[in-house]
Amino acid sequence: MSQLKSGAILSYINILLTSAIGLGITPFIIKSLGDSEYGLYTLIGSFVAYLSLMDLGLNNTIVRFVSKYRAEKDLEGERKFLGTTMLIYLAISVAIVILGMIIYFKLDNIFSQSLTLAQLADAKVMFLILVFNLAITLPGGAFTAICNAYESFVFPRSVAIIRYLLRALTVIAVLNLGGKAISIVIIDTFYNILVIHFTIYFTLTKLKIQFSFKEKDWKIVQQIFSYSVWIFMFGIISQFQWNIGQVILGIKVNTIEVAVYAVGILLGSYYGAFSGAISGLFLPRASKMVLQNTNLELTDMMIKIGRLSFVPLMLILLGFILFGKEFIYLWVGKRYENSWLIALLIMIGYTIPLLQSFTTSVVEAKNMVGYKVKVFGVSLTLGIVLGYIFIPKYGGVGMIIGIFIGWMMAQFIMNLFYSSHLKLNISRFFKETTLTFILPICICLFIGIIINQIQGQGWVNLILKCLLFSASYVLFIWILGLNKFERQLIIRKR
Repeated sequence: MSQLKSGAILSYINILLTSAIGLGITPFIIKSLGDSEYGLYTLIGSFVAYLSLMDLGLNNTIVRFVSKYRAEKDLEGERKFLGTTMLIYLAISVAIVILGMIIYFKLDNIFSQSLTLAQLADAKVMFLILVFNLAITLPGGAFTAICNAYESFVFPRSVAIIRYLLRALTVIAVLNLGGKAISIVIIDTFYNILVIHFTIYFTLTKLKIQFSFKEKDWKIVQQIFSYSVWIFMFGIISQFQWNIGQVILGIKVNTIEVAVYAVGILLGSYYGAFSGAISGLFLPRASKMVLQNTNLELTDMMIKIGRLSFVPLMLILLGFILFGKEFIYLWVGKRYENSWLIALLIMIGYTIPLLQSFTTSVVEAKNMVGYKVKVFGVSLTLGIVLGYIFIPKYGGVGMIIGIFIGWMMAQFIMNLFYSSHLKLNISRFFKETTLTFILPICICLFIGIIINQIQGQGWVNLILKCLLFSASYVLFIWILGLNKFERQLIIRKR
Protein backbone atom coordinates (compact mmCIF):
# COMPACT_ATOMS: atom_id res chain seq x y z
CA MET A 1 0.00 0.00 0.00
CA SER A 2 1.40 3.44 -0.93
CA GLN A 3 2.53 5.96 1.69
CA LEU A 4 -0.17 8.36 0.42
CA LYS A 5 -3.01 5.86 0.81
CA SER A 6 -1.64 4.57 4.14
CA GLY A 7 -1.16 8.16 5.31
CA ALA A 8 -4.76 9.02 4.40
CA ILE A 9 -6.07 5.96 6.27
CA LEU A 10 -3.94 6.74 9.33
CA SER A 11 -5.01 10.40 9.19
CA TYR A 12 -8.67 9.39 9.32
CA ILE A 13 -7.96 6.86 12.08
CA ASN A 14 -6.22 9.66 13.97
CA ILE A 15 -9.21 11.97 13.48
CA LEU A 16 -11.73 9.32 14.53
CA LEU A 17 -9.61 8.28 17.49
CA THR A 18 -9.03 11.88 18.56
CA SER A 19 -12.73 12.62 18.24
CA ALA A 20 -13.86 9.46 20.07
CA ILE A 21 -11.38 9.82 22.93
CA GLY A 22 -11.92 13.56 23.10
CA LEU A 23 -15.68 13.12 23.33
CA GLY A 24 -15.25 10.42 25.95
CA ILE A 25 -12.66 12.17 28.11
CA THR A 26 -14.00 15.75 28.00
CA PRO A 27 -16.94 15.16 30.41
CA PHE A 28 -14.53 13.42 32.76
CA ILE A 29 -12.11 16.37 32.61
CA ILE A 30 -14.93 18.88 33.16
CA LYS A 31 -16.26 16.87 36.11
CA SER A 32 -12.77 16.48 37.60
CA LEU A 33 -11.78 20.12 37.17
CA GLY A 34 -15.17 21.82 37.45
CA ASP A 35 -16.66 24.27 34.95
CA SER A 36 -14.60 27.21 36.18
CA GLU A 37 -11.18 25.51 36.14
CA TYR A 38 -11.93 23.82 32.80
CA GLY A 39 -12.75 27.26 31.40
CA LEU A 40 -9.44 28.57 32.82
CA TYR A 41 -7.56 25.65 31.23
CA THR A 42 -9.03 26.32 27.78
CA LEU A 43 -8.61 30.08 28.19
CA ILE A 44 -4.87 29.92 28.89
CA GLY A 45 -4.42 27.29 26.18
CA SER A 46 -6.09 29.58 23.65
CA PHE A 47 -4.07 32.56 24.88
CA VAL A 48 -0.72 30.77 24.52
CA ALA A 49 -1.77 29.38 21.12
CA TYR A 50 -1.17 32.83 19.64
CA LEU A 51 2.54 32.49 20.40
CA SER A 52 2.57 29.42 18.11
CA LEU A 53 2.10 31.87 15.25
CA MET A 54 5.81 32.58 15.56
CA ASP A 55 6.28 29.40 13.55
CA LEU A 56 6.08 31.91 10.67
CA GLY A 57 4.62 29.27 8.36
CA LEU A 58 7.94 27.40 8.17
CA ASN A 59 6.42 23.90 8.34
CA ASN A 60 4.51 24.34 5.07
CA THR A 61 7.55 26.11 3.61
CA ILE A 62 9.70 23.08 4.42
CA VAL A 63 7.23 20.75 2.69
CA ARG A 64 7.11 22.90 -0.44
CA PHE A 65 10.84 23.58 -0.82
CA VAL A 66 12.10 20.13 0.15
CA SER A 67 9.61 18.65 -2.37
CA LYS A 68 11.07 21.04 -4.95
CA TYR A 69 14.70 20.13 -4.13
CA ARG A 70 13.83 16.43 -4.28
CA ALA A 71 12.20 16.84 -7.70
CA GLU A 72 15.30 18.66 -8.92
CA LYS A 73 17.60 16.08 -7.22
CA ASP A 74 19.46 18.98 -5.58
CA LEU A 75 20.73 17.30 -2.39
CA GLU A 76 23.19 20.07 -1.52
CA GLY A 77 20.50 22.72 -1.91
CA GLU A 78 18.21 20.71 0.36
CA ARG A 79 20.91 20.45 3.05
CA LYS A 80 21.58 24.21 2.98
CA PHE A 81 17.88 24.95 3.09
CA LEU A 82 17.26 22.66 6.08
CA GLY A 83 20.30 24.03 7.93
CA THR A 84 19.02 27.57 7.41
CA THR A 85 15.51 26.73 8.60
CA MET A 86 16.83 25.11 11.79
CA LEU A 87 18.83 28.25 12.61
CA ILE A 88 15.68 30.29 12.05
CA TYR A 89 13.77 27.95 14.37
CA LEU A 90 16.44 28.41 17.05
CA ALA A 91 15.95 32.18 16.84
CA ILE A 92 12.16 31.70 17.03
CA SER A 93 12.44 29.60 20.20
CA VAL A 94 14.54 32.29 21.89
CA ALA A 95 12.03 34.95 20.80
CA ILE A 96 9.12 32.87 22.19
CA VAL A 97 10.77 32.62 25.59
CA ILE A 98 11.48 36.37 25.70
CA LEU A 99 8.00 37.35 24.53
CA GLY A 100 6.45 34.78 26.88
CA MET A 101 8.21 36.32 29.87
CA ILE A 102 7.02 39.80 28.89
CA ILE A 103 3.41 38.59 28.65
CA TYR A 104 3.77 36.62 31.90
CA PHE A 105 4.31 39.83 33.88
CA LYS A 106 1.25 41.39 32.18
CA LEU A 107 -1.23 38.59 32.96
CA ASP A 108 -2.47 40.30 36.14
CA ASN A 109 -3.53 43.35 34.16
CA ILE A 110 -5.00 41.40 31.24
CA PHE A 111 -7.29 39.18 33.33
CA SER A 112 -7.76 41.35 36.42
CA GLN A 113 -11.51 41.80 35.78
CA SER A 114 -12.42 38.16 35.06
CA LEU A 115 -10.11 35.93 37.16
CA THR A 116 -9.78 35.54 40.91
CA LEU A 117 -6.38 35.71 42.64
CA ALA A 118 -6.27 31.90 42.92
CA GLN A 119 -7.14 31.52 39.23
CA LEU A 120 -4.45 34.05 38.27
CA ALA A 121 -1.85 32.07 40.22
CA ASP A 122 -2.76 28.83 38.38
CA ALA A 123 -2.93 30.69 35.07
CA LYS A 124 0.63 31.95 35.49
CA VAL A 125 2.02 28.47 36.18
CA MET A 126 0.20 26.97 33.18
CA PHE A 127 1.34 29.85 31.00
CA LEU A 128 5.04 29.29 31.86
CA ILE A 129 4.82 25.54 31.16
CA LEU A 130 3.01 26.11 27.86
CA VAL A 131 5.59 28.69 26.74
CA PHE A 132 8.36 26.16 27.40
CA ASN A 133 6.29 23.52 25.58
CA LEU A 134 5.93 25.79 22.57
CA ALA A 135 9.61 26.74 22.47
CA ILE A 136 10.56 23.09 21.90
CA THR A 137 7.49 21.98 19.92
CA LEU A 138 7.84 24.44 17.05
CA PRO A 139 11.39 23.38 16.05
CA GLY A 140 10.38 19.75 16.59
CA GLY A 141 7.52 20.19 14.11
CA ALA A 142 10.08 20.82 11.38
CA PHE A 143 11.02 17.13 11.42
CA THR A 144 7.40 16.08 10.87
CA ALA A 145 7.31 18.53 7.94
CA ILE A 146 10.42 16.83 6.51
CA CYS A 147 8.66 13.46 6.72
CA ASN A 148 5.69 14.92 4.84
CA ALA A 149 7.95 16.41 2.17
CA TYR A 150 9.47 12.96 1.64
CA GLU A 151 5.89 11.61 1.45
CA SER A 152 6.75 9.39 4.42
CA PHE A 153 3.37 9.74 6.09
CA VAL A 154 3.04 6.48 8.01
CA PHE A 155 5.60 7.03 10.81
CA PRO A 156 4.55 10.50 12.05
CA ARG A 157 0.86 9.63 11.90
CA SER A 158 1.42 6.31 13.70
CA VAL A 159 3.36 8.11 16.42
CA ALA A 160 0.56 10.70 16.71
CA ILE A 161 -2.00 7.93 17.27
CA ILE A 162 0.12 6.22 19.94
CA ARG A 163 0.80 9.56 21.63
CA TYR A 164 -2.88 10.42 21.83
CA LEU A 165 -3.78 7.04 23.32
CA LEU A 166 -1.07 7.25 25.97
CA ARG A 167 -1.93 10.87 26.72
CA ALA A 168 -5.60 10.01 27.30
CA LEU A 169 -4.75 7.13 29.65
CA THR A 170 -2.29 9.29 31.58
CA VAL A 171 -4.76 12.18 31.94
CA ILE A 172 -7.44 9.83 33.30
CA ALA A 173 -5.00 8.27 35.79
CA VAL A 174 -3.63 11.61 37.02
CA LEU A 175 -7.05 13.24 37.40
CA ASN A 176 -8.28 10.18 39.31
CA LEU A 177 -5.39 10.77 41.71
CA GLY A 178 -6.54 14.35 42.26
CA GLY A 179 -4.56 16.17 39.57
CA LYS A 180 -5.73 19.53 38.26
CA ALA A 181 -5.44 21.58 35.05
CA ILE A 182 -1.71 22.15 35.63
CA SER A 183 -1.22 18.37 35.59
CA ILE A 184 -2.73 18.12 32.08
CA VAL A 185 -0.37 20.83 30.81
CA ILE A 186 2.63 18.94 32.23
CA ILE A 187 1.43 15.67 30.65
CA ASP A 188 1.10 17.34 27.22
CA THR A 189 4.61 18.79 27.51
CA PHE A 190 6.10 15.41 28.43
CA TYR A 191 4.53 13.60 25.46
CA ASN A 192 5.46 16.39 23.05
CA ILE A 193 9.12 16.03 24.05
CA LEU A 194 8.88 12.25 23.60
CA VAL A 195 7.30 12.49 20.13
CA ILE A 196 9.87 15.06 18.98
CA HIS A 197 12.68 12.74 20.11
CA PHE A 198 11.35 9.78 18.09
CA THR A 199 10.62 11.92 15.01
CA ILE A 200 14.15 13.36 15.00
CA TYR A 201 15.58 9.85 15.29
CA PHE A 202 13.46 8.65 12.36
CA THR A 203 14.40 11.52 10.03
CA LEU A 204 18.12 11.24 10.79
CA THR A 205 18.43 7.43 10.69
CA LYS A 206 15.72 6.26 8.30
CA LEU A 207 15.37 9.17 5.89
CA LYS A 208 19.10 9.99 6.17
CA ILE A 209 18.39 13.73 6.39
CA GLN A 210 21.45 15.96 6.62
CA PHE A 211 21.80 19.63 7.53
CA SER A 212 24.44 22.02 6.28
CA PHE A 213 25.37 24.89 8.60
CA LYS A 214 28.68 25.82 7.02
CA GLU A 215 27.64 28.23 4.27
CA LYS A 216 25.11 31.01 4.86
CA ASP A 217 23.10 31.64 1.70
CA TRP A 218 20.96 34.75 2.21
CA LYS A 219 19.11 34.00 -1.02
CA ILE A 220 17.68 30.93 0.69
CA VAL A 221 16.54 33.06 3.62
CA GLN A 222 14.87 35.46 1.19
CA GLN A 223 13.12 32.59 -0.60
CA ILE A 224 11.95 31.11 2.69
CA PHE A 225 10.39 34.31 3.96
CA SER A 226 8.93 35.42 0.63
CA TYR A 227 6.84 32.24 0.73
CA SER A 228 6.40 31.68 4.47
CA VAL A 229 5.31 35.22 5.31
CA TRP A 230 1.90 34.59 3.74
CA ILE A 231 1.57 31.18 5.40
CA PHE A 232 2.42 32.95 8.65
CA MET A 233 -0.20 35.62 8.06
CA PHE A 234 -2.83 32.97 7.33
CA GLY A 235 -1.76 31.18 10.50
CA ILE A 236 -2.60 34.34 12.44
CA ILE A 237 -6.04 34.40 10.85
CA SER A 238 -6.58 30.68 11.54
CA GLN A 239 -5.84 31.19 15.22
CA PHE A 240 -8.12 34.20 15.41
CA GLN A 241 -11.07 32.74 13.52
CA TRP A 242 -12.37 30.60 16.38
CA ASN A 243 -10.01 30.91 19.38
CA ILE A 244 -10.23 34.69 19.71
CA GLY A 245 -13.78 34.22 20.96
CA GLN A 246 -12.54 32.36 24.05
CA VAL A 247 -10.08 35.12 24.93
CA ILE A 248 -12.66 37.88 24.41
CA LEU A 249 -15.25 35.99 26.49
CA GLY A 250 -12.64 35.37 29.18
CA ILE A 251 -11.92 39.10 29.40
CA LYS A 252 -15.49 40.36 28.97
CA VAL A 253 -17.62 37.71 30.73
CA ASN A 254 -16.32 34.76 32.84
CA THR A 255 -14.63 31.36 32.61
CA ILE A 256 -17.95 29.45 32.68
CA GLU A 257 -19.05 31.17 29.46
CA VAL A 258 -15.61 30.30 28.06
CA ALA A 259 -16.18 26.64 28.97
CA VAL A 260 -19.50 26.52 27.09
CA TYR A 261 -17.92 28.21 24.08
CA ALA A 262 -14.87 25.90 24.27
CA VAL A 263 -17.04 22.76 24.12
CA GLY A 264 -18.68 24.08 20.95
CA ILE A 265 -15.26 24.88 19.48
CA LEU A 266 -14.04 21.40 20.41
CA LEU A 267 -16.88 19.67 18.56
CA GLY A 268 -16.48 21.97 15.56
CA SER A 269 -12.73 21.35 15.46
CA TYR A 270 -13.24 17.59 15.19
CA TYR A 271 -15.33 18.22 12.09
CA GLY A 272 -12.76 20.67 10.72
CA ALA A 273 -9.90 18.22 11.23
CA PHE A 274 -10.88 16.47 7.98
CA SER A 275 -9.45 19.44 6.08
CA GLY A 276 -5.88 19.09 7.30
CA ALA A 277 -5.96 15.32 6.94
CA ILE A 278 -6.37 15.56 3.18
CA SER A 279 -4.75 18.88 2.21
CA GLY A 280 -1.60 18.09 4.21
CA LEU A 281 -1.10 14.87 2.26
CA PHE A 282 -1.59 16.48 -1.13
CA LEU A 283 0.73 19.52 -0.83
CA PRO A 284 3.83 17.67 -2.13
CA ARG A 285 1.83 16.16 -5.00
CA ALA A 286 0.03 19.43 -5.78
CA SER A 287 3.40 21.15 -6.14
CA LYS A 288 4.16 18.75 -8.98
CA MET A 289 0.66 18.80 -10.52
CA VAL A 290 0.68 22.59 -10.83
CA LEU A 291 3.72 22.31 -13.09
CA GLN A 292 2.71 19.19 -15.01
CA ASN A 293 -1.10 19.19 -15.27
CA THR A 294 -3.81 21.32 -16.86
CA ASN A 295 -6.52 23.27 -15.05
CA LEU A 296 -9.02 20.65 -16.24
CA GLU A 297 -7.02 17.90 -14.51
CA LEU A 298 -6.75 20.00 -11.35
CA THR A 299 -10.53 20.46 -11.38
CA ASP A 300 -11.00 16.70 -11.87
CA MET A 301 -8.80 16.03 -8.85
CA MET A 302 -10.67 18.61 -6.74
CA ILE A 303 -14.00 17.00 -7.64
CA LYS A 304 -12.74 13.49 -6.92
CA ILE A 305 -11.47 14.48 -3.45
CA GLY A 306 -14.56 16.65 -2.83
CA ARG A 307 -17.03 13.83 -3.54
CA LEU A 308 -15.13 11.37 -1.35
CA SER A 309 -15.08 13.98 1.45
CA PHE A 310 -18.77 14.84 1.02
CA VAL A 311 -20.13 11.43 2.05
CA PRO A 312 -18.66 11.20 5.59
CA LEU A 313 -19.04 14.95 6.20
CA MET A 314 -22.77 14.92 5.45
CA LEU A 315 -23.28 11.90 7.69
CA ILE A 316 -21.67 13.81 10.57
CA LEU A 317 -23.41 17.12 9.82
CA LEU A 318 -26.90 15.65 9.38
CA GLY A 319 -26.45 13.45 12.42
CA PHE A 320 -25.40 16.43 14.53
CA ILE A 321 -28.36 18.49 13.30
CA LEU A 322 -30.77 15.69 14.22
CA PHE A 323 -29.24 14.28 17.38
CA GLY A 324 -26.52 16.75 18.45
CA LYS A 325 -28.46 18.59 21.11
CA GLU A 326 -29.53 15.35 22.79
CA PHE A 327 -25.91 14.17 22.64
CA ILE A 328 -24.67 17.32 24.40
CA TYR A 329 -27.31 16.97 27.14
CA LEU A 330 -26.12 13.42 27.87
CA TRP A 331 -22.44 14.22 27.31
CA VAL A 332 -21.77 17.34 29.40
CA GLY A 333 -25.18 18.43 30.70
CA LYS A 334 -28.00 20.79 29.76
CA ARG A 335 -26.06 23.84 30.97
CA TYR A 336 -23.94 23.41 27.83
CA GLU A 337 -26.95 23.67 25.51
CA ASN A 338 -25.52 26.67 23.62
CA SER A 339 -22.49 24.55 22.69
CA TRP A 340 -24.71 22.77 20.14
CA LEU A 341 -25.44 25.93 18.15
CA ILE A 342 -21.83 27.09 18.39
CA ALA A 343 -20.58 23.75 17.06
CA LEU A 344 -23.27 23.57 14.36
CA LEU A 345 -22.37 27.00 12.94
CA ILE A 346 -18.70 25.99 12.83
CA MET A 347 -19.55 22.73 11.05
CA ILE A 348 -21.69 24.51 8.45
CA GLY A 349 -18.98 27.11 7.94
CA TYR A 350 -16.32 24.45 7.49
CA THR A 351 -18.24 22.30 4.99
CA ILE A 352 -17.35 24.13 1.77
CA PRO A 353 -13.61 24.52 2.53
CA LEU A 354 -13.50 20.88 3.61
CA LEU A 355 -14.94 19.81 0.28
CA GLN A 356 -12.44 22.09 -1.46
CA SER A 357 -9.43 21.05 0.65
CA PHE A 358 -7.40 20.36 -2.49
CA THR A 359 -7.54 24.07 -3.39
CA THR A 360 -5.48 24.81 -0.28
CA SER A 361 -2.63 22.74 -1.70
CA VAL A 362 -3.01 24.32 -5.16
CA VAL A 363 -2.99 27.87 -3.76
CA GLU A 364 0.15 27.12 -1.73
CA ALA A 365 1.85 25.33 -4.62
CA LYS A 366 1.21 28.33 -6.89
CA ASN A 367 2.44 30.69 -4.14
CA MET A 368 -0.84 32.66 -4.22
CA VAL A 369 -1.59 32.56 -0.50
CA GLY A 370 -1.35 36.36 -0.30
CA TYR A 371 -4.78 36.95 -1.82
CA LYS A 372 -6.34 34.36 0.50
CA VAL A 373 -4.77 36.10 3.51
CA LYS A 374 -6.20 39.46 2.51
CA VAL A 375 -9.70 38.09 1.92
CA PHE A 376 -9.86 36.16 5.19
CA GLY A 377 -8.15 38.94 7.11
CA VAL A 378 -10.72 41.56 6.15
CA SER A 379 -13.74 39.24 6.37
CA LEU A 380 -12.88 37.70 9.75
CA THR A 381 -11.92 41.06 11.26
CA LEU A 382 -15.42 42.22 10.38
CA GLY A 383 -16.83 38.99 11.85
CA ILE A 384 -14.91 39.41 15.12
CA VAL A 385 -16.14 43.00 15.46
CA LEU A 386 -19.72 41.83 14.89
CA GLY A 387 -19.26 39.04 17.45
CA TYR A 388 -17.90 41.51 20.01
CA ILE A 389 -20.97 43.68 19.49
CA PHE A 390 -23.29 40.66 19.93
CA ILE A 391 -21.65 39.41 23.19
CA PRO A 392 -23.58 41.61 25.66
CA LYS A 393 -26.92 40.28 24.40
CA TYR A 394 -26.12 36.76 23.21
CA GLY A 395 -22.87 35.76 24.95
CA GLY A 396 -20.82 33.04 23.26
CA VAL A 397 -23.51 32.40 20.66
CA GLY A 398 -23.32 36.04 19.60
CA MET A 399 -19.55 35.77 19.25
CA ILE A 400 -19.78 32.74 16.97
CA ILE A 401 -22.57 34.27 14.85
CA GLY A 402 -20.38 37.27 14.05
CA ILE A 403 -17.39 35.09 13.17
CA PHE A 404 -19.62 32.79 11.07
CA ILE A 405 -20.83 35.76 8.99
CA GLY A 406 -17.26 36.83 8.27
CA TRP A 407 -16.21 33.25 7.49
CA MET A 408 -18.97 32.75 4.92
CA MET A 409 -18.17 36.08 3.24
CA ALA A 410 -14.58 34.89 2.81
CA GLN A 411 -15.70 31.57 1.30
CA PHE A 412 -17.87 33.33 -1.28
CA ILE A 413 -15.02 35.62 -2.37
CA MET A 414 -12.49 32.77 -2.48
CA ASN A 415 -14.68 30.73 -4.82
CA LEU A 416 -14.71 33.68 -7.21
CA PHE A 417 -10.91 33.68 -6.91
CA TYR A 418 -10.63 29.94 -7.63
CA SER A 419 -12.66 30.47 -10.78
CA SER A 420 -11.01 33.65 -12.07
CA HIS A 421 -7.37 33.22 -10.99
CA LEU A 422 -6.81 29.48 -10.60
CA LYS A 423 -9.09 28.78 -13.61
CA LEU A 424 -10.84 25.96 -11.78
CA ASN A 425 -14.35 25.09 -12.92
CA ILE A 426 -16.18 25.92 -9.69
CA SER A 427 -19.70 25.64 -11.10
CA ARG A 428 -18.89 22.12 -12.31
CA PHE A 429 -17.37 21.34 -8.91
CA PHE A 430 -20.56 22.23 -7.02
CA LYS A 431 -22.73 20.46 -9.57
CA GLU A 432 -20.82 17.18 -9.32
CA THR A 433 -20.11 17.23 -5.57
CA THR A 434 -23.37 18.54 -4.10
CA LEU A 435 -26.24 18.58 -6.60
CA THR A 436 -25.87 14.87 -7.39
CA PHE A 437 -26.36 14.08 -3.70
CA ILE A 438 -29.45 16.24 -3.11
CA LEU A 439 -32.03 13.43 -3.57
CA PRO A 440 -30.43 10.88 -1.18
CA ILE A 441 -29.66 13.63 1.35
CA CYS A 442 -33.30 14.80 1.39
CA ILE A 443 -34.54 11.21 1.76
CA CYS A 444 -32.11 10.57 4.62
CA LEU A 445 -33.05 13.82 6.37
CA PHE A 446 -36.74 12.88 6.19
CA ILE A 447 -35.98 9.40 7.57
CA GLY A 448 -33.85 10.96 10.31
CA ILE A 449 -36.72 13.19 11.43
CA ILE A 450 -38.94 10.10 11.73
CA ILE A 451 -36.23 8.17 13.62
CA ASN A 452 -35.84 11.10 16.00
CA GLN A 453 -39.44 10.56 17.14
CA ILE A 454 -38.53 7.23 18.77
CA GLN A 455 -39.48 7.54 22.42
CA GLY A 456 -36.91 7.01 25.12
CA GLN A 457 -34.01 8.58 26.96
CA GLY A 458 -30.38 7.85 27.71
CA TRP A 459 -27.38 6.67 25.75
CA VAL A 460 -28.93 3.42 24.53
CA ASN A 461 -31.83 5.28 22.90
CA LEU A 462 -29.49 7.84 21.31
CA ILE A 463 -27.09 5.19 19.98
CA LEU A 464 -30.01 3.20 18.53
CA LYS A 465 -31.30 6.27 16.67
CA CYS A 466 -27.81 7.10 15.39
CA LEU A 467 -27.29 3.55 14.14
CA LEU A 468 -30.66 3.47 12.35
CA PHE A 469 -29.95 6.82 10.72
CA SER A 470 -26.41 5.80 9.71
CA ALA A 471 -27.70 2.56 8.14
CA SER A 472 -30.34 4.40 6.08
CA TYR A 473 -27.75 7.02 5.07
CA VAL A 474 -25.25 4.41 3.85
CA LEU A 475 -27.99 2.56 1.94
CA PHE A 476 -29.37 5.57 0.04
CA ILE A 477 -25.98 7.17 -0.58
CA TRP A 478 -24.77 3.86 -2.03
CA ILE A 479 -27.82 3.42 -4.27
CA LEU A 480 -28.49 7.01 -5.34
CA GLY A 481 -25.32 9.01 -4.63
CA LEU A 482 -22.08 7.18 -5.44
CA ASN A 483 -20.87 6.67 -8.99
CA LYS A 484 -19.36 3.48 -10.39
CA PHE A 485 -15.75 4.51 -9.70
CA GLU A 486 -16.51 5.32 -6.04
CA ARG A 487 -18.32 2.02 -5.47
CA GLN A 488 -15.40 0.09 -6.94
CA LEU A 489 -12.96 2.12 -4.82
CA ILE A 490 -14.79 1.07 -1.65
CA ILE A 491 -15.22 -2.58 -2.65
CA ARG A 492 -11.67 -2.97 -3.94
CA LYS A 493 -9.36 -4.47 -1.32
CA ARG A 494 -6.27 -2.70 -2.64
